[in-house]
Amino acid sequence: MGIEKRTRRPTSLAVRVTVFVGLATTAMFLLSAWSIEHSIERHFARMDLAELRAAWASVDAALRSDRISTPNPAQSQGLADAMAGSHGVSIVIRNADGRLLYKTITPDLDALVRQVPATANLNLDALHIWRTSHHVYRGAVLRSGDKTVVVATAIDFHLQYLRKLQNALWAGTLIASLISVLVAGLAVRQGHAPLRRISARMREMTTERLHTRLDPAHVPIELADLVAAFNAMLTRIEQGFARLRHVSADIAHELRTPVTNLRTQTQVALSKARDVDAYREILYSNLEELEHMSAMIGDMLFLAQAEQSSVRRDASGIDLNAEICGLLDYFEAWAEDRGVRLELGGQAGKVDGDREMLRRALSNLIANAIRYTQHGQSVHVRLSQDERWVKIEVCNP
Repeated sequence: MGIEKRTRRPTSLAVRVTVFVGLATTAMFLLSAWSIEHSIERHFARMDLAELRAAWASVDAALRSDRISTPNPAQSQGLADAMAGSHGVSIVIRNADGRLLYKTITPDLDALVRQVPATANLNLDALHIWRTSHHVYRGAVLRSGDKTVVVATAIDFHLQYLRKLQNALWAGTLIASLISVLVAGLAVRQGHAPLRRISARMREMTTERLHTRLDPAHVPIELADLVAAFNAMLTRIEQGFARLRHVSADIAHELRTPVTNLRTQTQVALSKARDVDAYREILYSNLEELEHMSAMIGDMLFLAQAEQSSVRRDASGIDLNAEICGLLDYFEAWAEDRGVRLELGGQAGKVDGDREMLRRALSNLIANAIRYTQHGQSVHVRLSQDERWVKIEVCNP
């Protein structure tokens, strides 16, 4: 038992566009949120740096003036006065031996000294963040002569603000992404409205309305080629139906005469009793009509096959004189019975073509000429040739 392979249906264009727009806008919002958050974080770092620099300038000036060399209340008060304008800044000062010279009321900042090497320049690269049990600090370990100074400031308020900002940004990004996907879906649906209108017009097309065409001027430029192709297809279909109607009319016209003859002859034969010879004559006449109908049906079948390109055409060299002489010999007995003479005139060389189709066409011409030529007259077949063409004429009076 064969297994049918199921073809996967392509993803909807609306879904593709909506997903693409949604992903693109979400990525843009995420990048914007990250950029805003990073920018504000850098701004807070610069603010802390400015505050720490102000405190460090005062401390460094006091240290270089040798006002602080040993831990005593007077020197501590002088350093506190120097830092009077630096609120929220914590300082720890130790000498080269590691002895504590000055310390603000602050948690243990010595952990930073053990983790970070001292530097002489206070900049963004020198700042470090570390956590204690209750607070988070941003600070630096600096060197002033032979003394080590730790300056730091609490950044809990900044971090709290950044957390709230981060939550707001992510929530806003999510909401904005959902809105953008919804708007993109509505925009795609609105953009597909011309396609739906075209589809509705196409569904209205019937065999009685094949003359109707879509107007390319009333559709977006992107759909103009589609409309033009559809109109061209309708033209071909209309031409095909027109040919079919003409062929049907021709078939009805051609079959009406032999069928009428058969019916009339049969009615006459049945109208009264006749002898055997009379019935035989009627049957011969009916046979002639039936052969005519059979030949007609064969011709129609051949034309139908030729129209569908199912007939193989073999082009080869054809000797016209030999072919026509053979056809005249074939029709000679029938022509003698009807009292018609067959005459051939002229000469022609070989031509390239389909032998069977040429014989069929010439046979139809000669048969019709014999059928419609009166007793005692002639059917003339004339051949002529010039540099480019070969001409065949079948003439009857």
